[in-house]
Amino acid sequence: MVKLIKSLLKDNGGASAAEYALILAIVGTAIAGASILLGESISDAITDASTCISSQGADCPEAGGGDAGGDAGGDAGGDAGGDAGGA
Repeated sequence: MVKLIKSLLKDNGGASAAEYALILAIVGTAIAGASILLGESISDAITDASTCISSQGADCPEAGGGDAGGDAGGDAGGDAGGDAGGA
């Protein structure tokens, strides 16, 4: 019995378990922090998708970057070409 207690006191295997627990705590904290920071953005994206589906596409942004990216490129190119051709 005494030999068992001495061997348990000398055993350093518990140190690796403590290190794993510390790593798990750090990773868990990082995941929780990221979910708190990104939660509103994810919620907004899911709400937008739900609105798009329930409206059968009437309230959906354009594919390929949304309304701002698609409209700005098309309008700028068309206006510049029309002005140059008319001058």
